Amino acid sequence: MERKSDHMLTIGNSLMLEPKYSEKMEKYKCRLVERKDNILYIDYPINVKTNRTTFLVDGTQLRVSFVEGKSGYQFETEILGRMVQGIPMMMLLYPGDDLVIKVQRREFVRIDTSVDVAIHPLDKEFQPFTTITEDISAGGSLVVLNHSVNMNPGMKIRTVFVLPMQNGDIHYMDMVSTVVRVLKKKGTNQDLFSILFKDVTPLQRQQLLRFTFDRQLALKKKGIELGE
Repeated sequence: MERKSDHMLTIGNSLMLEPKYSEKMEKYKCRLVERKDNILYIDYPINVKTNRTTFLVDGTQLRVSFVEGKSGYQFETEILGRMVQGIPMMMLLYPGDDLVIKVQRREFVRIDTSVDVAIHPLDKEFQPFTTITEDISAGGSLVVLNHSVNMNPGMKIRTVFVLPMQNGDIHYMDMVSTVVRVLKKKGTNQDLFSILFKDVTPLQRQQLLRFTFDRQLALKKKGIELGE
């Protein structure tokens, strides 16, 4: 497992906060003022859209993003409380370097994971069928072709993905997708087809990003439990 060192999160870092369980797509910016062991002290967050100071209640679950050098990172946290030491500050729980995920900033991260997906034609070209994914990102997916259907590059299809989250929530993503190519899975006779998501709403994109992050975090936790 790739380990991250303490120095990647430094005093003065700009942090972006996003509520973990809100459908409102709100984001807040703040600055890391101080750090003591696994407690991070930040100045009061400012709502990116309204530019107003935001008061987050204790226990609020958050996803934190920050940039160090040319790399982006994310981790999950919660508000632990408030204190005043020169300036008003909020306290965040730092989960430890092992649960900080490095994110690719120029492209969507693909996660090798199997989720259910229903494939529908837009113009009765084939009978609808259900299958599973080989991988998924916020921009597209590699899907198992388990039916004798001619999936031609450029064909537009309707795709409905079932995304189960670690907290028990299930999200259904109904999107139009474009078939990019059909290929054989290495070492097997199984066909796969890759698709790109089209006309994705900002809320759908946000949910896809949340899901891929959720799966990355689950894999990291599993690795730690296995002692890797």
